[in-house]
Amino acid sequence: MDGGWDKGALRSAVVLNPVKVADQDALRRTVGDTLAAAGWPEPLWFETTADDPGRGQTEQALAAGVDVVFACGGDGTVRACVDALVGTEVVLAVLPQGTGNLLAANLGLSDDLAAGLAVAVERGRRLLDVGEVDGHHFAVMAGMGFDAQMLAATSETTKRRIGWPAYVVGATRHLRDRPMKVRIRLDDQPPLRRRARSVLVANVGRLQGGLTLLTEAEPDDGYLDVAVLTPRTLRHWLSLGWAVLRRAERVPRMEVYRARRVEISSNRNQPRELDGDLIEPGRTLRAQIRRRALWLCVPRPERAPDLAEDATAAAERGERLVEEGHP
Repeated sequence: MDGGWDKGALRSAVVLNPVKVADQDALRRTVGDTLAAAGWPEPLWFETTADDPGRGQTEQALAAGVDVVFACGGDGTVRACVDALVGTEVVLAVLPQGTGNLLAANLGLSDDLAAGLAVAVERGRRLLDVGEVDGHHFAVMAGMGFDAQMLAATSETTKRRIGWPAYVVGATRHLRDRPMKVRIRLDDQPPLRRRARSVLVANVGRLQGGLTLLTEAEPDDGYLDVAVLTPRTLRHWLSLGWAVLRRAERVPRMEVYRARRVEISSNRNQPRELDGDLIEPGRTLRAQIRRRALWLCVPRPERAPDLAEDATAAAERGERLVEEGHP
């Protein structure tokens, strides 16, 4: 794989969620022409379905012998591709089409198709850790409580109309909800007991809108960062949010820990999410790290805490690349 990655044309496939794309013909032309201009063959195309959001299609791409899989959709599409690619030598590239794509946010790609293509064509890649929950994987973060409530309360219509700020609208509906009683076990340490609004288990630390919640989280350090959020009043939420906006060294009403294994237990069923994608509610969330398990196309391949180190420049290079594909 290394030799093929470093030189020559790469075989690719696009796993596309058709619901997220308004003009599929235009998208296919742009992707195909841009890759052709870079000397790559025409990619294979696989569409997701309601029954299979992308894992089966990614497995078909693997069977066809591709080097790169483009995940073209929202959080659910990306997470399904991650599930299939973990532990393989095939590299994931993100062509974000959803509103709040968490992995794209951590790459600094937003909804920039050109940047996503440039990052892949330039062959910057990085081997990342991933988290695992009940046999499913996350590249960014898992959560239990308020964060998943916010996702559930945010309508697709509002997201399409105003973009990621729609999540703020969803969040306001649950700011005054009662906290959950949780028991948190980190590796083999004695359990912590808290009254929390949310517990996040993160591999990297950026949220929608470019906000960085966990400044020390690194995607390949062998640890998960655990954030326990305990605001109880609107004033608490405001002080927490202001500290995150300022990237303050200390965020009030938030405790941060690190572990390789995390088990969160609640006194009642709670909404849960993986990488911004809702999963079945439950009373527990058990996560563990899988070291160096996923190859990801990144704007800058060198070791750096921020995966989006070169994202702005990559977007500019991507625009030129797309123009070359459309003479």
